[in-house]
Amino acid sequence: MKVGFRKSHVRIGVVAVALAAVGVLVATNAATARNGASCGTVTLNEQAWAGSTANTYVTKYVLEHSLGCKVKITQIAEIPVYEALAHAKVDAVLEDWQHVDQYKQYATKQKSVVIEGSNGVNGHIFWGIPDYLMKQYPQFKTWKGLKGKESIFKSPESGSQGMFLGGDPSYVQKDKELIQALGLNFKFVSVGAEAAQTARWTQLVKQKKPVIFYWYTPQYLNAQYHIVEVQLPKIFKGCKEDAKAGGAVAQYRCAYSTYPLEKVFGAKFAKSGSPAVAFLKKFSWTNDQQNTVATWIAGLHMKPDAAGEKWVKANQAQVNKWLGK
Repeated sequence: MKVGFRKSHVRIGVVAVALAAVGVLVATNAATARNGASCGTVTLNEQAWAGSTANTYVTKYVLEHSLGCKVKITQIAEIPVYEALAHAKVDAVLEDWQHVDQYKQYATKQKSVVIEGSNGVNGHIFWGIPDYLMKQYPQFKTWKGLKGKESIFKSPESGSQGMFLGGDPSYVQKDKELIQALGLNFKFVSVGAEAAQTARWTQLVKQKKPVIFYWYTPQYLNAQYHIVEVQLPKIFKGCKEDAKAGGAVAQYRCAYSTYPLEKVFGAKFAKSGSPAVAFLKKFSWTNDQQNTVATWIAGLHMKPDAAGEKWVKANQAQVNKWLGK
């Protein structure tokens, strides 16, 4: 390499570099001024179900490409994530299934988290069976029709009892207690996380065998496998949703509620002035929109980042509203 440059060339080069640096600084400051604050790193918690993955990667794409944020994703279970939010290890959970006890402890008492309103999706947990079984046994429309027919659902794990296939142990659920309270001859069987449970019941459905299981909506598989709900006893005052609260089984003898799914922010993040806060507050979509993205990711095995990008580019007008444009 030659090194015999004239000094004037060096001076010109230095000036050019200095001007470029000033330009970058001005541009950065302008962007910061427009947004009120720089974005920095935003930590989103992805919960252990496909709908949460859809929320996470759609918002991740917007945060990175429209607001210049760096996005970190954690995968902490539903209850422990509240401690992470309280200690600013996580900034936002975009889909919380109404953990009322945690709301009281962390939002009302400690004020270490902030409940930021619905993400637009309505959630409901239920006992599901495939429609071909409902057609064969119309009495299964309600839980009363299951009495005396439990052995239809027998499996190697359940012995002479019927098998009730439980959900991910970390989820909101009360099915052991509900089975006992209703006097049904089911053995509660859990095979683990959503993916393992799904693999088990979809295999049985493909074989046209009887199966009854803990399930929920929104969920992209409901339409594909024609899952229908068994009606449980009506909700009464004081009826509880989650057996983790403990107590007598009688207080769980009712159906699960239907309710809006909430966004929860860590208090430090909520007060930070980051442009990410305003955007995530406005983030809201429908059950069908979430199911679309969840199908791409979990059903068609599209990479989550690619699915987020695809949806955002096809729905820019809605995304602009989230951005306040």
